[in-house]
Amino acid sequence: MSQVTIEVNGRPYVVGCEDGQEGHLTELARLFDRQVRQVSQEVGQLGETRLFLMGALLLADELADVRMRMAHAQSELARLQSDAARLESRAAVALDAAARKVEAIAAKVAR
Repeated sequence: MSQVTIEVNGRPYVVGCEDGQEGHLTELARLFDRQVRQVSQEVGQLGETRLFLMGALLLADELADVRMRMAHAQSELARLQSDAARLESRAAVALDAAARKVEAIAAKVAR
Protein backbone atom coordinates (compact mmCIF):
# COMPACT_ATOMS: atom_id res chain seq x y z
CA MET A 1 0.00 0.00 0.00
CA SER A 2 1.28 3.44 -0.94
CA GLN A 3 0.82 6.76 0.77
CA VAL A 4 0.29 10.01 -1.08
CA THR A 5 0.28 13.52 0.29
CA ILE A 6 -2.58 15.47 -1.27
CA GLU A 7 -3.52 19.06 -0.70
CA VAL A 8 -7.07 20.26 -0.17
CA ASN A 9 -7.84 23.90 0.52
CA GLY A 10 -4.18 24.60 1.16
CA ARG A 11 -3.70 21.86 3.73
CA PRO A 12 -1.74 18.64 3.23
CA TYR A 13 -3.29 15.24 3.97
CA VAL A 14 -1.55 11.87 3.85
CA VAL A 15 -3.81 9.30 2.24
CA GLY A 16 -3.23 5.60 1.64
CA CYS A 17 -4.00 3.92 -1.66
CA GLU A 18 -3.23 0.75 -3.58
CA ASP A 19 0.10 0.63 -5.37
CA GLY A 20 -0.20 2.11 -8.83
CA GLN A 21 -3.20 4.30 -7.92
CA GLU A 22 -1.18 7.30 -6.76
CA GLY A 23 -1.75 9.35 -9.91
CA HIS A 24 -5.46 8.62 -9.94
CA LEU A 25 -5.80 9.57 -6.28
CA THR A 26 -3.86 12.79 -6.88
CA GLU A 27 -6.18 13.71 -9.75
CA LEU A 28 -9.26 12.98 -7.63
CA ALA A 29 -7.81 15.18 -4.88
CA ARG A 30 -7.29 18.02 -7.39
CA LEU A 31 -10.92 17.71 -8.47
CA PHE A 32 -12.11 17.80 -4.87
CA ASP A 33 -9.77 20.70 -4.04
CA ARG A 34 -11.19 22.76 -6.93
CA GLN A 35 -14.72 22.07 -5.67
CA VAL A 36 -13.84 22.99 -2.08
CA ARG A 37 -12.10 26.19 -3.19
CA GLN A 38 -15.11 27.14 -5.31
CA VAL A 39 -17.44 26.64 -2.33
CA SER A 40 -15.07 28.66 -0.16
CA GLN A 41 -15.09 31.54 -2.68
CA GLU A 42 -18.87 31.50 -3.04
CA VAL A 43 -19.88 30.96 0.59
CA GLY A 44 -16.85 32.13 2.49
CA GLN A 45 -14.61 30.17 4.78
CA LEU A 46 -16.76 27.72 6.69
CA GLY A 47 -15.40 25.21 9.11
CA GLU A 48 -13.30 22.59 7.36
CA THR A 49 -15.86 19.83 7.91
CA ARG A 50 -18.73 21.90 6.52
CA LEU A 51 -16.59 23.12 3.64
CA PHE A 52 -15.64 19.54 2.76
CA LEU A 53 -19.25 18.41 3.16
CA MET A 54 -20.49 21.08 0.77
CA GLY A 55 -17.77 20.18 -1.74
CA ALA A 56 -18.63 16.49 -1.49
CA LEU A 57 -22.36 17.19 -1.89
CA LEU A 58 -21.75 19.28 -5.01
CA LEU A 59 -19.61 16.51 -6.50
CA ALA A 60 -22.28 13.95 -5.58
CA ASP A 61 -24.87 16.12 -7.34
CA GLU A 62 -22.70 16.22 -10.47
CA LEU A 63 -22.27 12.45 -10.29
CA ALA A 64 -26.03 11.92 -9.97
CA ASP A 65 -26.61 14.18 -12.98
CA VAL A 66 -24.04 12.29 -15.06
CA ARG A 67 -25.57 8.95 -14.07
CA MET A 68 -29.03 10.17 -15.07
CA ARG A 69 -27.74 11.44 -18.44
CA MET A 70 -25.92 8.15 -18.97
CA ALA A 71 -29.11 6.18 -18.24
CA HIS A 72 -31.00 8.32 -20.76
CA ALA A 73 -28.23 7.81 -23.32
CA GLN A 74 -28.26 4.04 -22.75
CA SER A 75 -32.03 4.00 -23.17
CA GLU A 76 -31.75 5.99 -26.40
CA LEU A 77 -29.00 3.66 -27.63
CA ALA A 78 -31.21 0.62 -26.95
CA ARG A 79 -34.06 2.27 -28.85
CA LEU A 80 -31.80 3.09 -31.79
CA GLN A 81 -30.38 -0.45 -31.84
CA SER A 82 -33.91 -1.84 -31.89
CA ASP A 83 -34.83 0.52 -34.74
CA ALA A 84 -31.70 -0.53 -36.65
CA ALA A 85 -32.51 -4.23 -36.20
CA ARG A 86 -36.06 -3.62 -37.43
CA LEU A 87 -34.78 -1.72 -40.48
CA GLU A 88 -32.21 -4.43 -41.18
CA SER A 89 -34.96 -7.05 -41.10
CA ARG A 90 -37.12 -4.99 -43.47
CA ALA A 91 -34.15 -4.50 -45.79
CA ALA A 92 -33.49 -8.26 -45.82
CA VAL A 93 -37.12 -8.97 -46.71
CA ALA A 94 -36.99 -6.36 -49.50
CA LEU A 95 -33.73 -7.80 -50.85
CA ASP A 96 -35.17 -11.30 -50.79
CA ALA A 97 -38.25 -10.13 -52.72
CA ALA A 98 -36.05 -8.31 -55.23
CA ALA A 99 -33.88 -11.42 -55.69
CA ARG A 100 -36.97 -13.52 -56.40
CA LYS A 101 -38.14 -10.99 -59.01
CA VAL A 102 -34.70 -10.98 -60.64
CA GLU A 103 -34.68 -14.79 -60.70
CA ALA A 104 -38.15 -14.83 -62.25
CA ILE A 105 -37.11 -12.34 -64.93
CA ALA A 106 -33.91 -14.33 -65.59
CA ALA A 107 -35.95 -17.54 -65.93
CA LYS A 108 -38.26 -15.86 -68.50
CA VAL A 109 -35.31 -14.51 -70.46
CA ALA A 110 -33.58 -17.92 -70.48
CA ARG A 111 -36.56 -19.61 -72.19
